[in-house]
Amino acid sequence: MISSKYTIREQNQAKLLKEIIQSREISRADLSQATGLNKASVSEIIKDLLDQELIFETRVGNASTVGGRKPILLTFNKQAATIISIDLGPDYIEAMFSYIDGTVICSISKKDVFIEQKNVLSLLQEMINKMINKQPATPHGIAGIAIAIHGIVFNDQIRFTPYYDLDQMDLQKQLADCFKLPVYLQNEANLAALGEYTFISQADNLLSISVHSGIGAGIVQNGELIIGKNGEAGEIGHSILYPDGKACPCGNHGCLEQYASHQALYKKIKEQLNLNLVNSDIVQNLYQKQDPVLLKLVNENVHLLSIGINNAIMAFNPEVIVINSSIYRKIPGLIEAIKKNLPSRFAKENIIRNTLLDDKAILYGGFAVVAQNFLNIQNLKLTLEYAQ
Repeated sequence: MISSKYTIREQNQAKLLKEIIQSREISRADLSQATGLNKASVSEIIKDLLDQELIFETRVGNASTVGGRKPILLTFNKQAATIISIDLGPDYIEAMFSYIDGTVICSISKKDVFIEQKNVLSLLQEMINKMINKQPATPHGIAGIAIAIHGIVFNDQIRFTPYYDLDQMDLQKQLADCFKLPVYLQNEANLAALGEYTFISQADNLLSISVHSGIGAGIVQNGELIIGKNGEAGEIGHSILYPDGKACPCGNHGCLEQYASHQALYKKIKEQLNLNLVNSDIVQNLYQKQDPVLLKLVNENVHLLSIGINNAIMAFNPEVIVINSSIYRKIPGLIEAIKKNLPSRFAKENIIRNTLLDDKAILYGGFAVVAQNFLNIQNLKLTLEYAQ
Protein backbone atom coordinates (compact mmCIF):
# COMPACT_ATOMS: atom_id res chain seq x y z
CA MET A 1 0.00 0.00 0.00
CA ILE A 2 1.31 3.45 -0.93
CA SER A 3 0.33 6.13 1.59
CA SER A 4 0.44 9.86 0.93
CA LYS A 5 2.06 12.20 3.42
CA TYR A 6 -1.43 13.36 4.38
CA THR A 7 -2.59 9.82 5.11
CA ILE A 8 0.49 9.07 7.21
CA ARG A 9 0.04 12.33 9.10
CA GLU A 10 -3.62 11.50 9.68
CA GLN A 11 -2.71 8.03 10.97
CA ASN A 12 -0.08 9.44 13.29
CA GLN A 13 -2.50 12.06 14.59
CA ALA A 14 -5.06 9.33 15.35
CA LYS A 15 -2.35 7.29 17.08
CA LEU A 16 -1.36 10.21 19.31
CA LEU A 17 -4.94 11.18 20.08
CA LYS A 18 -5.82 7.60 21.02
CA GLU A 19 -2.85 7.49 23.41
CA ILE A 20 -3.87 10.79 25.00
CA ILE A 21 -7.45 9.54 25.50
CA GLN A 22 -6.29 6.27 27.05
CA SER A 23 -3.67 7.92 29.27
CA ARG A 24 -5.99 10.73 30.42
CA GLU A 25 -2.91 12.89 31.10
CA ILE A 26 0.41 12.53 29.33
CA SER A 27 3.47 14.58 28.37
CA ARG A 28 4.90 15.03 24.88
CA ALA A 29 7.98 13.02 25.82
CA ASP A 30 5.90 10.12 27.09
CA LEU A 31 3.76 10.27 23.94
CA SER A 32 6.88 9.96 21.81
CA GLN A 33 8.01 6.94 23.81
CA ALA A 34 4.57 5.28 23.80
CA THR A 35 3.91 5.71 20.06
CA GLY A 36 7.43 5.41 18.66
CA LEU A 37 7.12 8.77 16.86
CA ASN A 38 10.06 11.18 17.09
CA LYS A 39 9.73 14.26 19.27
CA ALA A 40 9.61 16.67 16.32
CA SER A 41 6.65 14.82 14.77
CA VAL A 42 4.90 14.66 18.13
CA SER A 43 5.33 18.40 18.69
CA GLU A 44 4.01 19.24 15.23
CA ILE A 45 0.94 17.00 15.55
CA ILE A 46 0.23 18.16 19.10
CA LYS A 47 0.20 21.76 17.84
CA ASP A 48 -2.47 20.78 15.30
CA LEU A 49 -4.53 18.98 17.93
CA LEU A 50 -4.33 22.00 20.24
CA ASP A 51 -5.34 24.32 17.38
CA GLN A 52 -8.33 22.04 16.68
CA GLU A 53 -9.21 22.12 20.41
CA LEU A 54 -9.33 18.33 20.49
CA ILE A 55 -6.84 18.40 23.37
CA PHE A 56 -5.60 21.00 25.82
CA GLU A 57 -2.73 21.52 28.18
CA THR A 58 -3.82 20.85 31.74
CA ARG A 59 -0.98 21.43 34.17
CA VAL A 60 2.73 21.18 34.77
CA GLY A 61 3.83 17.67 35.74
CA ASN A 62 6.74 16.49 37.82
CA ALA A 63 10.28 16.60 36.50
CA SER A 64 12.01 13.30 35.74
CA THR A 65 14.41 11.77 38.25
CA VAL A 66 17.33 13.07 36.20
CA GLY A 67 16.07 16.65 36.35
CA GLY A 68 15.29 18.94 33.43
CA ARG A 69 12.22 21.03 32.68
CA LYS A 70 8.92 19.97 34.13
CA PRO A 71 6.61 18.62 31.37
CA ILE A 72 3.31 20.20 30.39
CA LEU A 73 0.64 17.51 30.50
CA LEU A 74 -1.93 17.04 27.74
CA THR A 75 -5.49 15.73 28.01
CA PHE A 76 -8.40 15.01 25.69
CA ASN A 77 -11.05 17.70 25.36
CA LYS A 78 -14.14 15.72 26.36
CA GLN A 79 -16.34 18.60 25.26
CA ALA A 80 -14.81 19.10 21.81
CA ALA A 81 -18.06 18.05 20.11
CA THR A 82 -21.49 16.52 20.76
CA ILE A 83 -23.32 13.44 19.47
CA ILE A 84 -26.96 12.48 18.95
CA SER A 85 -27.81 8.79 19.37
CA ILE A 86 -31.26 7.30 18.72
CA ASP A 87 -32.68 3.83 19.31
CA LEU A 88 -35.52 3.43 16.81
CA GLY A 89 -37.64 0.51 18.01
CA PRO A 90 -40.78 -0.81 16.33
CA ASP A 91 -42.97 0.84 18.98
CA TYR A 92 -40.72 3.41 20.69
CA ILE A 93 -37.95 5.95 20.17
CA GLU A 94 -35.21 6.57 22.73
CA ALA A 95 -32.67 9.33 22.20
CA MET A 96 -29.68 10.72 24.06
CA PHE A 97 -27.54 13.77 23.42
CA SER A 98 -23.98 13.68 24.73
CA TYR A 99 -20.52 15.16 24.60
CA ILE A 100 -17.92 13.28 22.55
CA ASP A 101 -16.84 11.25 25.61
CA GLY A 102 -20.36 9.92 26.29
CA THR A 103 -21.28 12.37 29.06
CA VAL A 104 -25.04 12.77 28.66
CA ILE A 105 -26.53 16.24 28.15
CA CYS A 106 -30.18 15.17 27.88
CA SER A 107 -32.47 12.23 27.08
CA ILE A 108 -35.82 12.08 25.27
CA SER A 109 -38.19 9.16 24.75
CA LYS A 110 -41.46 8.45 23.01
CA LYS A 111 -43.32 5.27 23.99
CA ASP A 112 -46.22 3.32 22.52
CA VAL A 113 -45.88 4.77 19.02
CA PHE A 114 -46.10 2.51 15.97
CA ILE A 115 -43.12 3.26 13.73
CA GLU A 116 -43.73 3.08 9.98
CA GLN A 117 -42.57 4.73 6.77
CA LYS A 118 -45.20 7.44 6.80
CA ASN A 119 -44.33 8.79 10.26
CA VAL A 120 -40.71 7.84 10.97
CA LEU A 121 -39.06 10.86 9.35
CA SER A 122 -41.27 13.42 11.08
CA LEU A 123 -40.85 11.69 14.45
CA LEU A 124 -37.06 11.63 14.10
CA GLN A 125 -36.94 15.24 12.92
CA GLU A 126 -38.98 16.34 15.93
CA MET A 127 -36.70 14.48 18.35
CA ILE A 128 -33.45 15.61 16.71
CA ASN A 129 -34.57 19.24 16.64
CA LYS A 130 -35.35 19.10 20.36
CA MET A 131 -31.78 17.99 21.04
CA ILE A 132 -30.24 20.49 18.65
CA ASN A 133 -32.02 23.21 20.61
CA LYS A 134 -30.08 22.07 23.69
CA GLN A 135 -26.70 22.21 21.91
CA PRO A 136 -24.03 23.72 24.20
CA ALA A 137 -21.13 25.75 22.84
CA THR A 138 -18.40 23.38 21.64
CA PRO A 139 -15.47 23.79 19.21
CA HIS A 140 -16.88 21.34 16.65
CA GLY A 141 -20.64 21.37 17.20
CA ILE A 142 -22.55 18.15 16.52
CA ALA A 143 -20.21 15.45 15.21
CA GLY A 144 -23.00 13.25 13.89
CA ILE A 145 -26.21 11.32 14.42
CA ALA A 146 -26.41 7.55 14.99
CA ILE A 147 -29.64 5.62 14.45
CA ALA A 148 -30.12 2.09 15.78
CA ILE A 149 -32.34 -0.03 13.52
CA HIS A 150 -34.02 -3.23 14.71
CA GLY A 151 -33.15 -5.17 11.58
CA ILE A 152 -30.34 -5.76 9.12
CA VAL A 153 -28.28 -2.72 8.07
CA PHE A 154 -25.35 -2.57 5.67
CA ASN A 155 -23.39 0.52 4.62
CA ASP A 156 -25.95 2.73 6.38
CA GLN A 157 -28.77 1.22 4.31
CA ILE A 158 -31.71 -0.66 5.83
CA ARG A 159 -31.94 -4.10 4.22
CA PHE A 160 -34.53 -5.98 6.29
CA THR A 161 -36.80 -4.92 9.16
CA PRO A 162 -39.16 -7.75 10.19
CA TYR A 163 -41.18 -5.72 12.70
CA TYR A 164 -41.58 -2.42 10.84
CA ASP A 165 -41.64 -1.42 7.17
CA LEU A 166 -38.51 0.73 6.88
CA ASP A 167 -36.51 -1.47 4.50
CA GLN A 168 -37.61 0.48 1.41
CA MET A 169 -36.41 3.83 2.80
CA ASP A 170 -33.11 5.64 2.35
CA LEU A 171 -33.41 7.04 5.87
CA GLN A 172 -29.72 7.92 6.09
CA LYS A 173 -29.86 10.23 3.05
CA GLN A 174 -33.13 11.83 4.11
CA LEU A 175 -31.78 12.71 7.55
CA ALA A 176 -28.38 13.81 6.23
CA ASP A 177 -30.06 16.10 3.67
CA CYS A 178 -32.33 17.53 6.36
CA PHE A 179 -29.73 18.26 9.05
CA LYS A 180 -26.48 18.57 7.00
CA LEU A 181 -24.74 16.30 9.49
CA PRO A 182 -23.07 12.86 9.19
CA VAL A 183 -25.70 10.18 9.82
CA TYR A 184 -24.84 6.57 10.66
CA LEU A 185 -27.34 3.69 10.60
CA GLN A 186 -26.48 0.42 12.33
CA ASN A 187 -28.19 -2.69 13.69
CA GLU A 188 -29.23 -2.25 17.33
CA ALA A 189 -27.53 -5.42 18.58
CA ASN A 190 -24.28 -4.34 16.92
CA LEU A 191 -24.51 -0.97 18.64
CA ALA A 192 -25.20 -2.61 22.01
CA ALA A 193 -22.01 -4.66 21.59
CA LEU A 194 -20.00 -1.61 20.56
CA GLY A 195 -21.35 0.35 23.54
CA GLU A 196 -20.21 -2.40 25.91
CA TYR A 197 -16.79 -2.64 24.27
CA THR A 198 -16.15 1.10 24.11
CA PHE A 199 -17.41 2.19 27.52
CA ILE A 200 -17.42 -0.86 29.82
CA SER A 201 -15.73 -4.12 28.93
CA GLN A 202 -12.02 -4.88 29.17
CA ALA A 203 -12.49 -7.87 26.84
CA ASP A 204 -11.49 -7.57 23.19
CA ASN A 205 -13.85 -10.42 22.21
CA LEU A 206 -17.44 -10.17 23.34
CA LEU A 207 -20.95 -11.05 22.31
CA SER A 208 -23.89 -8.82 23.21
CA ILE A 209 -27.22 -10.60 22.87
CA SER A 210 -30.17 -8.24 22.52
CA VAL A 211 -33.59 -9.64 23.29
CA HIS A 212 -36.48 -7.39 22.27
CA SER A 213 -39.11 -7.96 19.58
CA GLY A 214 -36.47 -10.19 17.99
CA ILE A 215 -33.10 -11.60 19.07
CA GLY A 216 -29.78 -10.41 17.71
CA ALA A 217 -26.13 -10.71 18.63
CA GLY A 218 -23.55 -7.98 18.26
CA ILE A 219 -20.08 -9.44 17.77
CA VAL A 220 -16.83 -7.70 18.71
CA GLN A 221 -13.63 -9.58 17.86
CA ASN A 222 -10.20 -8.12 18.56
CA GLY A 223 -11.91 -4.81 19.25
CA GLU A 224 -13.68 -4.63 15.88
CA LEU A 225 -17.39 -4.96 15.15
CA ILE A 226 -18.05 -7.98 12.92
CA ILE A 227 -21.01 -7.41 10.61
CA GLY A 228 -20.47 -10.02 7.87
CA LYS A 229 -20.61 -9.77 4.07
CA ASN A 230 -24.02 -8.08 3.93
CA GLY A 231 -24.48 -6.92 7.52
CA GLU A 232 -26.17 -10.19 8.50
CA ALA A 233 -23.64 -11.54 11.01
CA GLY A 234 -25.06 -12.19 14.47
CA GLU A 235 -28.68 -12.74 13.39
CA ILE A 236 -29.01 -15.62 15.84
CA GLY A 237 -32.72 -14.94 16.22
CA HIS A 238 -33.11 -16.47 12.75
CA SER A 239 -31.22 -19.64 13.56
CA ILE A 240 -33.52 -22.67 13.58
CA LEU A 241 -34.69 -23.83 16.99
CA TYR A 242 -37.51 -26.12 15.82
CA PRO A 243 -37.31 -27.49 12.24
CA ASP A 244 -40.56 -26.77 10.35
CA GLY A 245 -41.83 -24.74 13.31
CA LYS A 246 -43.58 -21.37 13.42
CA ALA A 247 -43.33 -19.15 10.34
CA CYS A 248 -40.96 -16.20 10.65
CA PRO A 249 -40.97 -12.95 8.61
CA CYS A 250 -37.45 -13.86 7.41
CA GLY A 251 -38.85 -16.80 5.44
CA ASN A 252 -37.63 -19.55 7.76
CA HIS A 253 -39.78 -21.75 9.98
CA GLY A 254 -38.93 -22.41 13.62
CA CYS A 255 -36.60 -19.43 14.23
CA LEU A 256 -35.29 -18.89 17.76
CA GLU A 257 -36.93 -15.47 18.12
CA GLN A 258 -40.38 -16.91 17.38
CA TYR A 259 -40.05 -18.80 20.68
CA ALA A 260 -37.59 -16.97 22.95
CA SER A 261 -37.97 -13.23 22.21
CA HIS A 262 -39.83 -10.82 24.48
CA GLN A 263 -42.58 -10.62 21.89
CA ALA A 264 -43.03 -14.40 21.97
CA LEU A 265 -43.02 -14.48 25.78
CA TYR A 266 -45.50 -11.60 26.08
CA LYS A 267 -47.87 -13.30 23.65
CA LYS A 268 -47.89 -16.50 25.74
CA ILE A 269 -48.43 -14.57 28.98
CA LYS A 270 -51.35 -12.64 27.46
CA GLU A 271 -52.98 -15.86 26.27
CA GLN A 272 -52.50 -17.92 29.42
CA LEU A 273 -53.22 -15.18 31.97
CA ASN A 274 -55.88 -13.44 29.88
CA LEU A 275 -54.12 -10.05 29.97
CA ASN A 276 -54.53 -7.18 27.50
CA LEU A 277 -51.12 -5.65 28.19
CA VAL A 278 -47.80 -7.27 29.09
CA ASN A 279 -44.44 -5.57 29.46
CA SER A 280 -41.25 -6.14 31.46
CA ASP A 281 -42.68 -4.33 34.51
CA ILE A 282 -45.70 -6.64 34.57
CA VAL A 283 -43.45 -9.69 34.14
CA GLN A 284 -41.27 -8.50 37.05
CA ASN A 285 -44.32 -7.94 39.27
CA LEU A 286 -45.79 -11.37 38.53
CA TYR A 287 -42.39 -12.99 39.02
CA GLN A 288 -42.01 -11.38 42.45
CA LYS A 289 -45.48 -12.68 43.36
CA GLN A 290 -44.32 -16.15 42.24
CA ASP A 291 -47.27 -16.53 39.89
CA PRO A 292 -47.04 -20.22 38.84
CA VAL A 293 -48.07 -19.67 35.20
CA LEU A 294 -45.62 -16.81 34.80
CA LEU A 295 -42.80 -18.79 36.43
CA LYS A 296 -43.37 -21.70 34.06
CA LEU A 297 -43.35 -19.47 31.00
CA VAL A 298 -40.26 -17.53 32.11
CA ASN A 299 -38.37 -20.75 32.84
CA GLU A 300 -39.29 -22.04 29.38
CA ASN A 301 -38.01 -18.77 27.90
CA VAL A 302 -34.70 -19.10 29.78
CA HIS A 303 -34.28 -22.67 28.56
CA LEU A 304 -34.93 -21.79 24.90
CA LEU A 305 -32.77 -18.67 24.97
CA SER A 306 -29.97 -20.72 26.53
CA ILE A 307 -29.99 -23.01 23.48
CA GLY A 308 -29.43 -19.98 21.25
CA ILE A 309 -26.68 -18.69 23.55
CA ASN A 310 -24.97 -22.09 23.55
CA ASN A 311 -24.95 -22.13 19.75
CA ALA A 312 -23.59 -18.57 19.64
CA ILE A 313 -20.78 -19.52 22.06
CA MET A 314 -19.83 -22.44 19.80
CA ALA A 315 -19.85 -20.20 16.71
CA PHE A 316 -18.01 -17.12 18.00
CA ASN A 317 -15.94 -18.22 21.04
CA PRO A 318 -16.28 -14.91 22.97
CA GLU A 319 -14.69 -14.03 26.30
CA VAL A 320 -17.83 -12.30 27.56
CA ILE A 321 -21.53 -12.74 26.76
CA VAL A 322 -23.63 -9.71 27.66
CA ILE A 323 -27.42 -10.02 27.89
CA ASN A 324 -29.28 -6.88 26.83
CA SER A 325 -32.90 -7.44 27.89
CA SER A 326 -35.32 -5.42 30.01
CA ILE A 327 -36.67 -8.63 31.60
CA TYR A 328 -33.24 -9.99 32.52
CA ARG A 329 -32.22 -6.62 33.95
CA LYS A 330 -35.33 -6.45 36.13
CA ILE A 331 -35.02 -10.09 37.20
CA PRO A 332 -31.21 -10.48 37.47
CA GLY A 333 -31.53 -13.97 38.95
CA LEU A 334 -32.39 -15.19 35.44
CA ILE A 335 -28.73 -14.78 34.48
CA GLU A 336 -27.87 -17.56 36.94
CA ALA A 337 -30.71 -19.61 35.46
CA ILE A 338 -29.15 -19.22 32.00
CA LYS A 339 -25.78 -20.40 33.35
CA LYS A 340 -27.44 -23.51 34.82
CA ASN A 341 -28.94 -24.18 31.39
CA LEU A 342 -25.48 -24.16 29.82
CA PRO A 343 -23.82 -27.39 30.98
CA SER A 344 -21.23 -27.48 28.19
CA ARG A 345 -17.59 -27.29 29.30
CA PHE A 346 -17.10 -24.62 26.61
CA ALA A 347 -19.76 -22.36 28.12
CA LYS A 348 -18.18 -22.66 31.58
CA GLU A 349 -15.18 -20.69 30.31
CA ASN A 350 -17.28 -17.62 29.49
CA ILE A 351 -18.41 -14.70 31.60
CA ILE A 352 -22.18 -14.27 31.21
CA ARG A 353 -23.67 -11.11 32.67
CA ASN A 354 -26.29 -8.42 32.29
CA THR A 355 -25.31 -5.23 30.53
CA LEU A 356 -23.71 -2.67 32.84
CA LEU A 357 -25.20 0.15 30.76
CA ASP A 358 -28.74 -0.51 31.99
CA ASP A 359 -31.18 0.14 29.11
CA LYS A 360 -28.78 2.52 27.32
CA ALA A 361 -26.24 0.12 25.77
CA ILE A 362 -27.62 0.70 22.26
CA LEU A 363 -27.46 4.46 22.67
CA TYR A 364 -23.88 4.34 23.96
CA GLY A 365 -23.04 2.24 20.94
CA GLY A 366 -24.36 5.08 18.80
CA PHE A 367 -22.05 7.48 20.62
CA ALA A 368 -19.15 5.10 19.92
CA VAL A 369 -19.87 4.92 16.16
CA VAL A 370 -19.94 8.69 15.77
CA ALA A 371 -16.89 9.21 18.00
CA GLN A 372 -14.86 6.61 16.07
CA ASN A 373 -15.61 8.33 12.78
CA PHE A 374 -15.16 11.87 14.04
CA LEU A 375 -11.85 11.15 15.78
CA ASN A 376 -10.68 8.65 13.12
CA ILE A 377 -9.90 6.11 15.87
CA GLN A 378 -10.91 2.46 15.62
CA ASN A 379 -10.80 0.30 18.79
CA LEU A 380 -11.68 3.47 20.68
CA LYS A 381 -11.99 3.11 24.46
CA LEU A 382 -13.77 5.75 26.53
CA THR A 383 -14.51 5.70 30.25
CA LEU A 384 -17.79 6.69 31.88
CA GLU A 385 -17.19 8.34 35.21
CA TYR A 386 -19.76 6.15 36.98
CA ALA A 387 -18.68 2.87 35.35
CA GLN A 388 -16.93 0.33 37.56
